[in-house]
Amino acid sequence: MGMKLSQYAKKAGVTYKTAWRWYKAGTLDAYQTPAGTVIVRDPVAEKPETGRIALYARVSSAAQKSDLERQVQRLRDYAAACGYPVAKEVVEIASGLNDNRPKFLKLLADPSIGTILVEHRDRGTRFGWRHLTTLLQAQGRRIEAIFPHETQDDLVDDVVSLITSMAARMYGRRGSRHRAERIKQCVESLMKEERTEECV
Repeated sequence: MGMKLSQYAKKAGVTYKTAWRWYKAGTLDAYQTPAGTVIVRDPVAEKPETGRIALYARVSSAAQKSDLERQVQRLRDYAAACGYPVAKEVVEIASGLNDNRPKFLKLLADPSIGTILVEHRDRGTRFGWRHLTTLLQAQGRRIEAIFPHETQDDLVDDVVSLITSMAARMYGRRGSRHRAERIKQCVESLMKEERTEECV
């Protein structure tokens, strides 16, 4: 049993486009029929069993404050759609190029927080995501990213993370994200060309 994606979006109080993004990112328990209709299965699922649920949003600079507010709203929408009762919201303005994120570290150190929701993995950490999730699981806790991947390719995600870090060291922090974004687009373009050649 289940419902159409459009019905799910209405019930969850989000736009169809948002629900579609969740489906494509693999964060919904859903499947596509041969006719192309996306069906969301009834949520028998898995809600966090222990601890409180916290939302964590981060941007790199004060100039992105409006982005921060939108990020928090998307996290709220996602939590509501999953039926998660949110106990805490944490927002932080801190560089994505290092691990100096006091509020995030405080959240990780708080044993009363069972689940931390972030929009993308790099909001929490650019490197070591698997280590972080493993350590939290050992404590009966978890961190969940709404959109687990920046791209559809794990290799591209890894390359982008490395380039962003290297650009920061080579050029200084200012503008490194912009340079990394341009390089990311080049890498994705090359990967597409390579796939196209393999198919020919």
